[in-house]
Amino acid sequence: MEKSSSTESILPMTSIRSGFGSEIAPDVYCYTTQVANVFFIGNPTVSNEWILIDAGMPHSATKILKAAEKRFGPEHQLKSVILTHGHFDHVGSLIDILSERKVPVYAHPLEFSYLKGITDYPHPDNTVEGGLVAKMSSVFPVKAIDISTHIHELPSDGSIPHMPGWHWIHTPGHSEGHISLFRSQDRLLLAGDAFVTVKQDSLYKVLRQKKEIHGPPVYLTTDWRAAWESICKLADLEPSIAATGHGKPMTGAALARGLVDLAENFQQTAVPNHGKYVHTK
Repeated sequence: MEKSSSTESILPMTSIRSGFGSEIAPDVYCYTTQVANVFFIGNPTVSNEWILIDAGMPHSATKILKAAEKRFGPEHQLKSVILTHGHFDHVGSLIDILSERKVPVYAHPLEFSYLKGITDYPHPDNTVEGGLVAKMSSVFPVKAIDISTHIHELPSDGSIPHMPGWHWIHTPGHSEGHISLFRSQDRLLLAGDAFVTVKQDSLYKVLRQKKEIHGPPVYLTTDWRAAWESICKLADLEPSIAATGHGKPMTGAALARGLVDLAENFQQTAVPNHGKYVHTK
């Protein structure tokens, strides 16, 4: 039976990092929900206010809010949610969180039809070249959610509400309205699924969280030309720290070298040899 939205599905996929968090910077905390990361923005030594970046896998709301309580205290104040995009593993717990915390949600307007219950996402391509997760992707939910009463456009000047010093960058390819977040002060990048630091179509590597830079997840990427242009845009930023929607954060020379290599060899290393979206754009 089809679920009424992508937030109601139960997917028995996990990794060794599920339920664990790590501090990337004093005010940036990464928490893993099964196989997808969410991020808490806010310094708990300064304030109990925080911003949530993405909302993880379905049925993770209680764990996310408990992790926030542990970090920011029982009186923690969620100010807003920023979405890199609206795929199921990035909005999975959003409706449940919004039922407890009536906060604004900010996203790129090209994602709005998926977030207002108007348009379902394109179906994952389980025929694409890739590993077992790619083959399993036909069961991944694509049905739109409706958060019309909460959704707002990100400011057109690139700023991010409640996040001074950060700006958002349009990085389409994996989805039309995909964004990444960058802070120039310490060159910290939150890349969503523009690229990832684990081979997301390989079940073994997802389970073990083997750290390596890869292009966006192959089974849900619909515009490979735009995806490559987005990688080039992010490589030009020369981030010193990068955290993505899947996998562990990366820093230093491994990040710099990996991101440049990905940009320069994108066609050979990221674009699948076959798949229904490979030659559509």
